[in-house]
Parts: sequence; C-alpha cells; structure tokens
Amino acid sequence: MRIGFSYNRPMHEHAASIQLVFLARLRERFGIARETYPLPVEQASVAMLLSQLRARGKVFAEELAEGRAFRVAVNHTVVSPDHAIRSGDEVAIFPPVTGG
Repeated sequence: MRIGFSYNRPMHEHAASIQLVFLARLRERFGIARETYPLPVEQASVAMLLSQLRARGKVFAEELAEGRAFRVAVNHTVVSPDHAIRSGDEVAIFPPVTGG
C-alpha cells in the first residue's frame, strides 16, 4: 500500500517570460503598452511570437498580419522573424518610422 503524500516540483522564482512592448499606433490599437508574456518553449523565435499574438484574433490578427508594416526589436535592436527570443528579453513591436 502506498502512503499518500504530495510531491510538488520546485517553483522557479520567475517562469520564462519576456517583456512585450507595443509602441505608437499599435499601443493605441491594442489598448496596452506593455505586458509580461510567458515563453511557451525554450527555443522561441520572433516568428513564433507573432504567430501566437495573431492567434489572439481581432485587432492583433489585423495589425500583425503578413504584409502589414511593423518592425520588431529585441533588446533595442531591430531583428528578423527567425531571431531567437530568450527569457528576460524585451521585445518591442512598432510601426516603421520615417523622418524628415
């Protein structure tokens, strides 16, 4: 007979997550400037993140659709969709900016 006890896996102080930042038009359209976003897998990429955000539907799917004009920066550096994202990164999504 087994003696009942509960084994709880140790909880990490912080789960794997990133700081997701929306700027300019996107901040206004999404109604949020910043959120802590959990990373679902260790080997996350910008493309994976964008796919998950599009899956929220409505305005996220519309604004982040393929062919829409927006940029992604990881830790203040503009990156391509295949760029890896790691826990603790800051990922900003923003419309392209032109100057005069």
